[in-house]
Amino acid sequence: MHSSKTLTKLELIIKLMIEELPPSAKLVLKVLENKRIVKFSELQRETNLPTRTLRYAIRVLKERGIIKTLPCLEDARQRFYLLVDECYKLE
Repeated sequence: MHSSKTLTKLELIIKLMIEELPPSAKLVLKVLENKRIVKFSELQRETNLPTRTLRYAIRVLKERGIIKTLPCLEDARQRFYLLVDECYKLE
């Protein structure tokens, strides 16, 4: 058995994955951890990142399978962003 200070293999992989993220992606990740599900406009307000930087951060997080997008049923032009583990809670 391992102590509480010892990281499991999965926890270590996740920690390394997050450490390799650009600062903008870490900021977006932090907002999503707190808010759970947000639209692009809310992410922009919360992070104060320029549009291009925010889109890059979202792309990086999506490519690594950390976040997922869902369509907004009220406005098909918009998307909701949420952590992948939150997707399973919604379904």
